[in-house]
Amino acid sequence: MIDHQTNVPQRSARAVVIGASGFVGGAITQQLRNDNMPVLGIARKDVDLLQENAAKKLAGLLRADDAVVFVSAIAPARNAAALMQNLVMGEQLIAALAMQPVAHLVYISSDAVYADSANPVTERSCRQPSTMHGMMHAARELMLRAEAKARLAILRPSLLYGTRDPHNGYGPNRFRRLAAKGEPITLFGEGEEQRDHVFIDDVARLVSLVLAHRSRGELNVATGRSASFREVAELAVKLSGKSVEIRGTPRQNPITHRHFDITECLKAFPQFRYTPLREGLERTARESAGVP
Repeated sequence: MIDHQTNVPQRSARAVVIGASGFVGGAITQQLRNDNMPVLGIARKDVDLLQENAAKKLAGLLRADDAVVFVSAIAPARNAAALMQNLVMGEQLIAALAMQPVAHLVYISSDAVYADSANPVTERSCRQPSTMHGMMHAARELMLRAEAKARLAILRPSLLYGTRDPHNGYGPNRFRRLAAKGEPITLFGEGEEQRDHVFIDDVARLVSLVLAHRSRGELNVATGRSASFREVAELAVKLSGKSVEIRGTPRQNPITHRHFDITECLKAFPQFRYTPLREGLERTARESAGVP
């Protein structure tokens, strides 16, 4: 589902990261700089994609040989207003690319575009989102496929965790922070649901590889190993070194799991290895404490 223009990695003339100040965009920007790739990071203060003049302003910053990484989004998109704002942002990008075409475009989407019943998830799984957030990404994917003329790669990360995550959502980020403070961790039900948790630096490394190989197509970003939320909570407590209560609650919703078949990723990048959950949480804890 993803193919390379070149099998020998080559550095792009310049990478332009739209959404560079965010959790995902910041990690990608740092990784590309670590890989000695020239990077232009664009944040909302530079170009606000919800303003009328955004397309023209963005086009003025782009060059024909650029590789653009589109990360910027209002996320999670929980309602119709946020969904529509995200579509406007996508429309502005497309308009900018019409004024100034680029060589390569990478869109950071989400596994939320898939149907909840897709197990195991592959790049060929049915795209049938059940949330506004998933619908937003599915619509932006379609917009870019239909109208962006650049070589297009779409990456769909599963649940992400890392030091700079601003959302504190249910899972590794929240559990680690609660454990570090010695506060109880409350699970939905008994935390039986299994999900694939991805360390943020792995997304950034894959983006760098996609740019280096001029890749196009679709690629899920998932480790291939799902862990229950209770397992994640217990690991966070163990790593904290503190006595922290893990509380179950009466279950409100059916138990669902999500597993991934990562064959396509292994075929596309056979040398790439995902960070194991324990190692990723250890690194996140060290970074949060300012320890190298």
